[in-house]
Amino acid sequence: MPKPPDLTPDHRRSALFLPDVLPITYDQPMHWLALGFKDMARAPLLSILHGLVLALFGGLITWIAHDRFWLLAGCVSGFLVVAPVLATSLYAMSRAIERGQAVNFQLLFRTWTQWPLIKPSKHSAGLIRFGLLLAFAGSGWVITSSALITLLAPVPIHTPMDFIQHVVLDRDHFLFELWLGLGGLMAAPVFASSVVSMPLLLDRRVSVLQAVLTSWKAVLTHPLTMAFWAFLIIGFCLLGIFSLFLGLILIVPMLGHGSWHAYRDLIDTSALEERLSDEGAP
Repeated sequence: MPKPPDLTPDHRRSALFLPDVLPITYDQPMHWLALGFKDMARAPLLSILHGLVLALFGGLITWIAHDRFWLLAGCVSGFLVVAPVLATSLYAMSRAIERGQAVNFQLLFRTWTQWPLIKPSKHSAGLIRFGLLLAFAGSGWVITSSALITLLAPVPIHTPMDFIQHVVLDRDHFLFELWLGLGGLMAAPVFASSVVSMPLLLDRRVSVLQAVLTSWKAVLTHPLTMAFWAFLIIGFCLLGIFSLFLGLILIVPMLGHGSWHAYRDLIDTSALEERLSDEGAP
């Protein structure tokens, strides 16, 4: 059999070129969590700092919006949707640990300051563009769910207690089940688009479209395993939220580091050009 021609750099950067998806086992998500916890233990101060910042932010939002259900729901939904972007520096930390490089505040500063608004570059707008897409998706979910509950709830929903009493505990209308089903339906494409996109954008010189299509390819190649991974992510995030956000102090870095290892196990990056650690955001 003749040897396939080598891919040129231009072809590798094309939005039509998608890297191969590697084989994984059904229990691989548990291994990703274990590796994420191991990375967290290697850089505990900086890792826990990420979780602490988000826990404090969650506590602040809850204090401000504790009696305004839709504002609270919007903030929580937004957090879950844009979490892959917020974990960018955790991916950078795991990347550095993997390569035996220093993990320090300089790494975090370099990761967050080399974004297009601060240091423009030819290939630089990927992270922000993708973050905006996720933000729009979160806004769409809040608008859609508020319309659903406003139309079908037996009484107006204004506070979290209204939602619990008249939606969650109401056994006559099955509105809560419908609301959860709609949320899952809208969350599935967001998860499929983002599960490996952000680590890939950080690690390799690819476009946003390339990263998103690669993420979809990984999910469609391993649908059951990736559904299990999504279940673990949502379950741990809800656990962190319902623990008055205290659980997020450990859960956020564990999931962030674990998502890096999910990307590394899923995607064959050998045909993609590497993005240097001091190059700037995609």
